[in-house]
Amino acid sequence: MTAPRRLSIVVLGLSITSAWGNGHATTYRALLRALARRGHDILFLERDRPWYAAHRDQPRPPFCRTLLYGSLDQLELDFARPVRQADLVVVGSYVPDGVDVARFVLATAQGITAFYDIDTRVTLDKLAKGDGEYLSPGLIPCFDLYLSFTGGPTLARLEQVYGARMARPLLCAVDPELYFPEPGPAAVDLGYLGTWSADRQPKLEQLLLEPARRWPDGRFAVAGPQ
Repeated sequence: MTAPRRLSIVVLGLSITSAWGNGHATTYRALLRALARRGHDILFLERDRPWYAAHRDQPRPPFCRTLLYGSLDQLELDFARPVRQADLVVVGSYVPDGVDVARFVLATAQGITAFYDIDTRVTLDKLAKGDGEYLSPGLIPCFDLYLSFTGGPTLARLEQVYGARMARPLLCAVDPELYFPEPGPAAVDLGYLGTWSADRQPKLEQLLLEPARRWPDGRFAVAGPQ
């Protein structure tokens, strides 16, 4: 059995150096660490932002090369070559100037191109409102692959309504060596950890708050910003 071919992968994501105020870094770290263990060569390109610069908990991830760029002009000038030569180029959701970044990638890359949407619900709302903060409808059919942190009928909608060529689930993830159940008594019977969002409230109400009302002796916790 032959070993899998070593791939050159370029990822342009919101952040991998800082998990402060975003849920992207943890997923990127887990995913890229696993890809590196399989022998792939990975370059992560991150827009240098002051709020992440002040809270970089992993400025140099050991499993990939990480380089910062200060502007779209610098990205195009300094990184056109690795984007052109990569086997796979991934553009993530919420990348600053994401539409222009995607256009640059699609015009430059000669390998497979993918959009990784870690914010699919927000993305669909923005598309419906004509808000092209990081993705526009016309770009969706241009990617070879549309990866989403959700599944089910949403993927069919992306293909049928927005023309995604191949919409597939790639769920958010954590590194099991860093995040794992610890032995000991449970502090709560049911809990929720996450950021506040209006679209999440109905599920929180249904799956945690209502059970808490019906089970007065239970221990419940909601944790996270806001």
